[in-house]
Amino acid sequence: MISVDSAGRVQSVEEAGVREARERLRQLAWLLDSSIPIPGTSFTIGVDALLGLFPVLGDLLGVLISGYIVKEAARLGAPRSLLLRMAANIGVEGVVGVVPFAGDVFDAAWKANQQNVRLLDAWLERRERTERSSRLFSVSLALGLAALLVLLGVGGFFLVRWAIGAL
Repeated sequence: MISVDSAGRVQSVEEAGVREARERLRQLAWLLDSSIPIPGTSFTIGVDALLGLFPVLGDLLGVLISGYIVKEAARLGAPRSLLLRMAANIGVEGVVGVVPFAGDVFDAAWKANQQNVRLLDAWLERRERTERSSRLFSVSLALGLAALLVLLGVGGFFLVRWAIGAL
């Protein structure tokens, strides 16, 4: 089946679906990482950085939302190596993000979601040369991200408990 895009180009329904998914992921990454300009600078932050201001829970929610981009990459057939790299970007952001204040600054600068969308876009441009990921690997990766969420929650709890005890 074919369709015609807004520029008059003929494309398959699958290509149109991939194009729409890419645009949706770009918009989500922008919202999470760069949607809020810092007045007087060329620097931007996103909703993810604001979520990080809420100790532990904000970081957990940020990792969970960021995981959606990885899930969509798996649905689009991204290879295991790419999914692992994307998950590592989220993991770094999540682990460092738990550290009060310094983690929030790192989160604002790291922009893991936009990095992940750029990685996915680059792969999609050369996709015919790569393997499709298996469902088992995708499930394993999702479980790994879930374990990261649990570890961040437990670690954050103990960090907050330690900080309160130090007062």
